[in-house]
Amino acid sequence: MSPDPHGPDRAPDGGPRRGPDGRPVDPVLARREAVARWAKLAQRVGYLLFALALVLFFIGFATRDFTSGIVTGLEVCLIGGSVLLAPSIVIGYAVKAADRADVEDDWR
Repeated sequence: MSPDPHGPDRAPDGGPRRGPDGRPVDPVLARREAVARWAKLAQRVGYLLFALALVLFFIGFATRDFTSGIVTGLEVCLIGGSVLLAPSIVIGYAVKAADRADVEDDWR
């Protein structure tokens, strides 16, 4: 019997082995998948907040009236989007790099 070239925790396609419920069997891979889901959600919310900031800016620009409500909304959206987006992008790339290192068996 030849050893599995993908390792004991990898399916023949190179992805993680999955249990009957479709979730990864390896706890590290399961945790990585959960972190990837949260990072993806944070990216979506962060980009949504930036888009909302653009909308608020153009509303204020079009009406030539930057009220305190519009300015506060802009500040909240830009700060909140930055707080969510910056770490989620880094974490997303880290998860992708870990997956790639697992598949290529290239942990440096």
